[in-house]
Amino acid sequence: MALLVSPTTDFASLANLADMADLVAQGLESHQRWRRTFAVGKPVVIGRAAGPWTVPWDPQISRQHAQLTWLDSGLRVEQLPTARNAIFFQGKPVANCTLVIGEHIVIGETTFTLVDDQINVSLDLPQPLREQTFSPQYLKRLRYRNADERIEILSRLPEVISGAANEAELFSRMVNMLLAGIPRAGAVALVTADKSGATAPLRVLQWDRRLMIGAPFQPSEPLIREAIRRRESVLHVWSERLDPRSQAFTAVENTDWAFCTPVLGEACAGWAIYIAGRFAAGANVTPSASDPEDLRDDLKFTELVAATLSSLREARLLERQQASLRQFFSPVVLEALSEGEPEQVLQPREAEVSVLFCDLRGFSLKSEQAAGDLLGLLQRVSKALGVMTRQILDHGGVVGDFQGDAAMGFWGWPLNSDDAMVRACQAALGIRAEFEAAARLPEHPLADFRMGIGLATGRAVAGKIGTTDQVKVTVFGPVVNLASRLEEMTKILRAPILLDETTARNVRRKLPRTLGRCRRVARVKPYGLDRALEVSELLPPQQDAADLTDQNLADYEAALDALLARQWSDALKLLHRVPAEDSVKDFLTVFIAQHNRTPPAAWDGVIPLLTKG
Repeated sequence: MALLVSPTTDFASLANLADMADLVAQGLESHQRWRRTFAVGKPVVIGRAAGPWTVPWDPQISRQHAQLTWLDSGLRVEQLPTARNAIFFQGKPVANCTLVIGEHIVIGETTFTLVDDQINVSLDLPQPLREQTFSPQYLKRLRYRNADERIEILSRLPEVISGAANEAELFSRMVNMLLAGIPRAGAVALVTADKSGATAPLRVLQWDRRLMIGAPFQPSEPLIREAIRRRESVLHVWSERLDPRSQAFTAVENTDWAFCTPVLGEACAGWAIYIAGRFAAGANVTPSASDPEDLRDDLKFTELVAATLSSLREARLLERQQASLRQFFSPVVLEALSEGEPEQVLQPREAEVSVLFCDLRGFSLKSEQAAGDLLGLLQRVSKALGVMTRQILDHGGVVGDFQGDAAMGFWGWPLNSDDAMVRACQAALGIRAEFEAAARLPEHPLADFRMGIGLATGRAVAGKIGTTDQVKVTVFGPVVNLASRLEEMTKILRAPILLDETTARNVRRKLPRTLGRCRRVARVKPYGLDRALEVSELLPPQQDAADLTDQNLADYEAALDALLARQWSDALKLLHRVPAEDSVKDFLTVFIAQHNRTPPAAWDGVIPLLTKG
């Protein structure tokens, strides 16, 4: 088992140690091994497809072979109906059995042994006869004496990494690899000092030992702390080369030497790999087998495993950080952050941006109707906002803000883009298409929602904007207000998507008509503003909106030209050619009717809007 142990551990508090146990699985090959710790009363399944308890090396073990439960009486083993081969206990096939500490079962060619090994990091080990440090640079320059064997072990690294479902599994596989790659190693531990400081407790993340009998494994705390402090591998030798005729034990129980290799890198700060073992002894032992100098190969091997572990955790840490940042930053911002300094990338600066403002229609009414199910309403609004943000992000935009049931996105920052306006328009059309598709399905949660979108292009300040207390990545400037006002005007002009002049001009020039179309709607003077605007509507391509053909759009724009030229009778005739289903034409038709089909004397072509929306 893996225990948290510090120099001040009160071992009397471990009186319930019998409630803890590990299962050690061992196949025919030394590297076919793992050690897992049980949680009391929590069943686990072993098999070739059993998550952390998977035994991948033995084809005689079924995908789901047996259920194990650690109880007060021992380990309860129950064969599952899916198991093809028998479970052997005490030499006999059984369907069920209960193991106590030290007993084992066999399935196929794999032995599963129940153990309650203890590990405690100790301050009480005697002073070593010899201490030596090895820098990473020195170990890199060394050549392996038995390179073929090391390379064969290291060739399994990709399998070790890719096959680990989680960090606990990865640690276990790394420990097993070290035991397989260092034949003289009796035990291996991955340890960490969770906090800085000489008195911070050491924690054992994962450990295992070759033999399941003998004295407890006691890593040396001074050795571990020295390696972490120096950021170099440190070797302690308690026995020089043994006399082959001697059978005496060393001053440390079953241990002649130990070394500790720090795992460098921010993601593994305070981590180290501790390995202890014995020199070989006997009449047929080669000199190098009992030579402390020969441990350099083992140190080099451990250094490589430590570097691999560090790199892998750095990559996973970065992946987790990016995953968490995805909730706050758009992909285009994350990409820019990966290529530059964050402060520089997010620094507010002026840029030419296209701003999209999208608002839900019918939200206030739905709020009143859903007063008894506000959580249900929130879920529906979240789905609606999800449609908006997904289209903004999928087309390379930045989600700049949420305001209740509205979302704002923008393009042109952090990187300048020649197609920013085209991308913004594609996002707007994508939002419209999703809402229209939902409206055709009565049971869809967004079926009775509608939306309005305003799109405007101009200079603005974009980046990290806010106060000393709170900031967000967004855009600021008159163009944002204009996009918002255009969105409000969609209610009056009855057009789902409205564009300002700059955006409309570029749409006509750059957006293929197979992707979208544009028509001028009117010249208007928005409520509360002094400047008149020419507003245009963005529409889907003709193949997606057959009820409004390109000729219908041409007739509408001709009617608008006639209106501006004071030829209102001609304007009405042209408007009658536009299908009745086109609600936008109603705006001009009603305006003409309100003035008895006669332009006012001071008519300048601008229609004043009496409300915001």
